[in-house]
Amino acid sequence: MRPFLTATWRYLLMLNYEVDPAVLRPLVPRGTELDAWQGRTFASMVGFRFLDTRVRGLAVPFHRDFDEVNLRFYVRRLGPEGWRRGVVFVREIVPRLAIATVARVLYNEPYVACPMRHAVTMDGADTGAPGHVEYAWKSHGRWHQLSARTLGAPAQSAPGSQEEFITEHYWGYTAQRDGGCAEYRVEHPRWSVWRAQETAFDCDVARFYGPAFAGCLQGPPHSAFVATGSEVSVFPGNELPPLPSP
Repeated sequence: MRPFLTATWRYLLMLNYEVDPAVLRPLVPRGTELDAWQGRTFASMVGFRFLDTRVRGLAVPFHRDFDEVNLRFYVRRLGPEGWRRGVVFVREIVPRLAIATVARVLYNEPYVACPMRHAVTMDGADTGAPGHVEYAWKSHGRWHQLSARTLGAPAQSAPGSQEEFITEHYWGYTAQRDGGCAEYRVEHPRWSVWRAQETAFDCDVARFYGPAFAGCLQGPPHSAFVATGSEVSVFPGNELPPLPSP
């Protein structure tokens, strides 16, 4: 199967917050279940550069390179080969109205379009020089942003670590308007990560993500790191079969 979309994702800033499962359960798509790391459930604010974007191999003028910020959480589904660990998006922000409209109307992905900006200074970070990553978007008359400084050189995540749990997901799940669920596969090599320090997240969470998340995304994150990123392929989705009748 040929990928539907290919791109390069770079400098993925991930701020990870422990969240009460009761907040996430109403958002879990049919046929999946909440995934946990060491018995704790997490949601992540993620900002990154979306580069050299191609749909069915074709570049769309003025829509190849842009920023994305999303709020996501983690689910799993038992497939023929074992557990498929995936992500569910609460909201995805991009600066291009056409991208947001197509994703929302055709695929029911929770995209919105906002003015965005970034500040990425990573020269020498591969060898341990300090780096800085910041992503921001404008909504309701103000700028919201997440940022961090990197510490040391990037390293592969250890098996069983929280870095591995957060970064190594190869499936996406999206609830559909009819109550069903779409599943799609994402392919990329294993990412290395920088440790992060001096993190900041300035956002009107209740207004942008809903009151249920206001208490969860306050204060310092449980963990923070920046993933190197790579070329990524996203494959066409499939509707999951209906659940068996009780």
